[in-house]
Amino acid sequence: MKELSPDEIRSFQQERGLHVTGELNDSTMRALDEARWKLGDRSLNLQPSPMMRGDDVAALQARLTEMGFNTGRVDGIFGLRTESAVKEFQQSVGIKVDGKCGPATIIALIRLTKIVSGGAPTQMRETAAQRNRGPALANKVIVIDPAFGDEEAEIVYDIAQRLEGRLLALGASVFLTRGPRNVLSENQIISFANKNAADLLISLHTEHLTNSGAHGVSTYFYGSDAHGIHSIVGERFASLVQREICARTDLLNCRTHAKTWDLLRLTQAPAVRVDLGYLSNDGDSARLARPDFRDTLAEAFIIAIQRLYLSAEDDAKTGTLRLSDLRSAGIRR
Repeated sequence: MKELSPDEIRSFQQERGLHVTGELNDSTMRALDEARWKLGDRSLNLQPSPMMRGDDVAALQARLTEMGFNTGRVDGIFGLRTESAVKEFQQSVGIKVDGKCGPATIIALIRLTKIVSGGAPTQMRETAAQRNRGPALANKVIVIDPAFGDEEAEIVYDIAQRLEGRLLALGASVFLTRGPRNVLSENQIISFANKNAADLLISLHTEHLTNSGAHGVSTYFYGSDAHGIHSIVGERFASLVQREICARTDLLNCRTHAKTWDLLRLTQAPAVRVDLGYLSNDGDSARLARPDFRDTLAEAFIIAIQRLYLSAEDDAKTGTLRLSDLRSAGIRR
């Protein structure tokens, strides 16, 4: 691989939904390795850890999904669901059923892709699963991940506790990924959420830059422009969180963004990361220090979570619902 300039690295990171640093960090090196594989370059199959990853796996998943085979999320990782979908495809076209995507399977895929097209089955399955969970929060499992940085740890942990208390009052099952001092690695957080069959994962952060003028709130969800896929429910939830926070506070709206960070990509439930402001900015820092402001943020999250599960007919205008409305409506049941 040729040596990349910082500008080329930044361009690649931007395209792949990574943190844009201009440096060859571990996540960028992994993404560069994944990007070099095209479908047909190698045989694909389920392997023990580490599983096979690459753009070729994502292309395989996308083609199978178009034809109605359930690979799960198109994430570029050859896991059990992808192997099962390959086997179903092989059986349907009458070739050897071994769960491996070798030459015969690729040829069959190419032939059929030209005549079979679908909508977005993965997105439709994700949306249907979310809708089938019903409007009540009482049967939802929500994982809250308060980040652990030098300055942000106390702030986001306090907001997480305020959110936890309100969710418990509405009957939800809530898990925090850490206590006041202990901290899990990103892989442990992902594993924790998946093992507990989470309905949602919310990761709370603040930012800090040398530029003290940067300020505002932004929310991130899983999506990849390079692969042309994203989490429908994750994107909707990110939008609801962003809109509710901006409607209830004077934080600058820095919008929602699709990213391929592992926490968003590998968590099976819809996951969002919310940067709640810049501690390097005097205005944001002063806001986040206030208990009443933290309460407002917690309520914004509650309303966004509830709106995610409401039907279009029962939904309300952004910034109008209150926690008392949910209690009086009996939505916790």
